[in-house]
Amino acid sequence: MQRISEIVSAMEDGNLPLEKLIDSYEEGISLVKDCQEKLDAAEKRIQVITRNARGGVALSEFETVEN
Repeated sequence: MQRISEIVSAMEDGNLPLEKLIDSYEEGISLVKDCQEKLDAAEKRIQVITRNARGGVALSEFETVEN
């Protein structure tokens, strides 16, 4: 998140050459994607809600699969 903030600040200053601006944008998008994936994984790890046969709600721990 810190790096994303740095990138945004540098881009907002308006002093970056076009090539550096494009590189920074690509880096920022990649970092945002990584952060979103980590947030999604953390959310799933906290708990997974599954419906049982009677329509009730059962809570179970999420088991992660490492890449």
